[in-house]
Amino acid sequence: MKPRVLSLTIATPLLLVLPASSAQQAGPPTQVWIDVATHQMSGMPDMGALGGMAARMMAGAGAGQLQYPDTRFPTGSGKFLDVALHNRLNPGAPAEQAVPAGLGLGATLPLLPPTERPPAPRGNQPGSEIGHMADGEMRMLFYWGCGAGVRSGQPREFSVSVKNGKVQVSGEPQQGRYAPDRDIDPDPSYALWPNRQARQRAPANASLVGAHRITGAGVPESLKFELTRSADFMPAIALTSSGSPATAIEVNWKPVDNARAYFLHAVGMRGRDMVMWNSAEVADAGQGVMQYLGGSVLERWIKEKVLLPVTITSCTIPGGIFGEEGAGMLNMMAYGPETNIAWPPRPADPKAAWKPEWNVRVRTKSTASAILGMDLSGAMQDSADPERADQQDAPEDGKTKKLLRGLLRRL
Repeated sequence: MKPRVLSLTIATPLLLVLPASSAQQAGPPTQVWIDVATHQMSGMPDMGALGGMAARMMAGAGAGQLQYPDTRFPTGSGKFLDVALHNRLNPGAPAEQAVPAGLGLGATLPLLPPTERPPAPRGNQPGSEIGHMADGEMRMLFYWGCGAGVRSGQPREFSVSVKNGKVQVSGEPQQGRYAPDRDIDPDPSYALWPNRQARQRAPANASLVGAHRITGAGVPESLKFELTRSADFMPAIALTSSGSPATAIEVNWKPVDNARAYFLHAVGMRGRDMVMWNSAEVADAGQGVMQYLGGSVLERWIKEKVLLPVTITSCTIPGGIFGEEGAGMLNMMAYGPETNIAWPPRPADPKAAWKPEWNVRVRTKSTASAILGMDLSGAMQDSADPERADQQDAPEDGKTKKLLRGLLRRL
């Protein structure tokens, strides 16, 4: 497959499921957005830059993005934290966030404006991808639902071909559900962490529970708040699996504390066809579901059987949809609580005037990634025990990395 055809393979499904990004400017003059994520590369060693490339390719993020936002596409197993401050009273001024000792990142986090705008996800720039396509053809096959067998009416097929610079499509694309985009698209008027001067990884026992305060030129004196366990890092997802891609893969996990719902998504190749599967009971769930979601959306999508309720702790990927070898990547998300704090608090009387000085929003999630068909037994024990992880057999690590590199080349 030619290199330029690879762009078609990766970009096309993302064009179908990703909304455009939107910065948030409405609201109180001072706003803080904190995103909290735990990620587990199940059954795999910490892949460093290679693992980050895999995560960003699967999610459609710019491959060169190295700073904020870390939580959207985590680059290995661990805990990730993003902070964005927008203060209309003094836009783009540096600030500091005093944090609890339990976070393990020192007494304060420096919040700094970005030196340049981060690159936009490739899915938001359709013209830049397809406009440079070499001649080629690709077919996408969409499956959904947990169960060993392929359900009636599946797969949904969609094909894209490029000849002499002209793009032709046929079949029914996966439209993809998504909630209104609430991610922050920062510019130099924001102050961020991590940033060019501070990119420390939160330690394995990090906790955000406790008192926080943000100070800086123009920042309201009142900007201090307490975070509770509902706004803390969620536990890692403990995945296990059995079976094979040819017959069916049963994926199991332990209940995740504070989780509100679950969703699984897998993407891979079967010959020259791209195959996409997810755990929804209905079509058109799409990758766009795998983002931070507010409570009302979670409740609606659980009711509509787009997301799995927390009472579910297993899901079977149908046999044969990824071929005999099962080259592909599985991603899972446990949606966590969202916390909103404002000062002064909203009055009990809904008719009373309310003009808050600031607000803070904290979103939480736990995610996991795994290579389809890989034995995940014992993966969580190894990652939780640093000494045991350090003693893992080096040839096995090399085999895993080689497998992931091969998968990325095929995708």
